[in-house]
Amino acid sequence: MSINRRQLVVGGMFGSAMVASPAVMAQAAKGGARKLVLGQSVPLTGAADQIGLAYLNGAKMYFDAINAKNGAGGYKIEVKALDDGYNPAKAAANAKQLMDDGVDALFGFTGTASCDAAYAVAKASGTLFFAPFAASDTLHEPGLSNVFHVRPALADEAYKVVRHCATLNQDRIAVFAEDDAMGRAGVAAINQALVDLKRPPIVASALSPVNSDKVEPAVAALMKAQPQAIIQVSLFNSSAAFIRKMRRAGYGGQFLNFSVVGIDPLFSALGKEIGGIVISQVVPSPRSTGTPIIREYLEVLNQTDQTPSYESVEGYIAAKTFAEGVRRSSAGSGKPDRAGLQKVFESMTDYDIGGFRVNLRPKKYESVRVIDLVTITADGKVVR
Repeated sequence: MSINRRQLVVGGMFGSAMVASPAVMAQAAKGGARKLVLGQSVPLTGAADQIGLAYLNGAKMYFDAINAKNGAGGYKIEVKALDDGYNPAKAAANAKQLMDDGVDALFGFTGTASCDAAYAVAKASGTLFFAPFAASDTLHEPGLSNVFHVRPALADEAYKVVRHCATLNQDRIAVFAEDDAMGRAGVAAINQALVDLKRPPIVASALSPVNSDKVEPAVAALMKAQPQAIIQVSLFNSSAAFIRKMRRAGYGGQFLNFSVVGIDPLFSALGKEIGGIVISQVVPSPRSTGTPIIREYLEVLNQTDQTPSYESVEGYIAAKTFAEGVRRSSAGSGKPDRAGLQKVFESMTDYDIGGFRVNLRPKKYESVRVIDLVTITADGKVVR
């Protein structure tokens, strides 16, 4: 009997996640298994389901592996995952539900607007908000002491992409973005990067419905501007449709994408037409077997039915970073509670996770160094 991969992995996640979550130290005091429960809200349906599922599965893969080895510092780490359908209101409701259920931290929320909405719920209580995927730059403000980032900010990606355009003497830059919080934040980040790098302002920008192929107005507007390069802040369906229709309209310039596009879904959507497109990446390639963390990731992945992806790697790295915080906290005070974890995470400013360095509280543009720009050949090979 064949089992759908989504059913197998997500079913396993929900099956192990729906365990009551009393306070971790109360459990230990009663002599029960020591455990931390993380609450995660991701799009398992809707516009970004492929990205959300891969990110969640990568994290679960690491936690399952370490739990099989007596956990982190003796603590098993479980994830209670809820689907938000890429809907910010649902993500906020999920955050409240998870906090009411007594989770020890919120982990891996996905989507700019969803992260903002969820954090607004978590802010008053000081609940740890760890490794949001594609959070807005406002969640990188230094004053937010309970927010910890594994991925760079949108500002960092924008700076890297704009600097690349500058090295090619591309002065006429346009922006294609989705009409949502992520798209608007990306446009703002690009405009600021152009100012900081003393480059000419964008020649045009166009917004389009989220993850939709209804891109004709954007194509018409940006074709008139005659840009040398177009930076895209959009998910894979919108990006693929826009690239195809711009090329059919005669555009021969460069396309550059933020990492949120989802490199593997984009390749599935475009096929051979993906050739020459530049995509920023914030974690090592799942094919970089010379990097220790990727070798470890692939060894674990090969024991599952999952397939490698950048989003899965990011989930794995986020989970391993959180587990390292638990290990350090339990080794220091013996109590990986909120205060102990926060203190440890604040000190993790240059954590080598196996050839890849994580800074949980970076200043603006400090994370530019960890961002790679890659191109994809028509046959799907990723080239730095």
